[in-house]
Amino acid sequence: MTQVQTTEELVAKAGALAVPGGRRILGIAGPPGAGKSTLAARLAHALGPERAVVVPMDGFHLARAELARLGLAGRKGAPDTFDAAGYVSLLRRLRAPGAATVYAPAFDRSLEEPIAGSIPVAQAVPLVITEGNYLLHDAGEWAEVRPLLDEAWYLAPDEALRVGRLLDRHVRHGKDPAYAREWVARSDEPNAHLIAPGRHRADLVLDTG
Repeated sequence: MTQVQTTEELVAKAGALAVPGGRRILGIAGPPGAGKSTLAARLAHALGPERAVVVPMDGFHLARAELARLGLAGRKGAPDTFDAAGYVSLLRRLRAPGAATVYAPAFDRSLEEPIAGSIPVAQAVPLVITEGNYLLHDAGEWAEVRPLLDEAWYLAPDEALRVGRLLDRHVRHGKDPAYAREWVARSDEPNAHLIAPGRHRADLVLDTG
């Protein structure tokens, strides 16, 4: 059942996971344009850097040169255009932090490239918030992600609003409006349909408007 909850309620839920002396991982999943990164950033900001750090799945996009080599450039964003095994390996490291800081990659939308070693996760931070399309996907190596999450939320906004936000984002980052519409129809929406069945694996399904 889809629920509507305020930002304050969601911050309280995330805060309950941020227990000092341990490490928990909250996953936020959903289709492209659902608002995953926005919600993750709001939660981390509200909890503060000593309690929560955001580690996006998008840091494991394959580089454009590698996508071109593999003939996958036109499918960027599909499950096989990410280093899923690398993402799973990082989640395992984050679940059992040693004394050293763990560095995670980020994704620069202006460059459309992953940037290695961009996000430091100190040993004392109790909550990692990770967000991305395929956290609840159950095919191949992606199936190993869900067991590594202490809690998983799935964002299910109004579809028209979601697609509108997605188009705006593509245009804001340099795509021509006509090409942005074509890309959404050809790439983003097929991925959204692939992602949707994973919602039943979430602890909480949220209507984010």
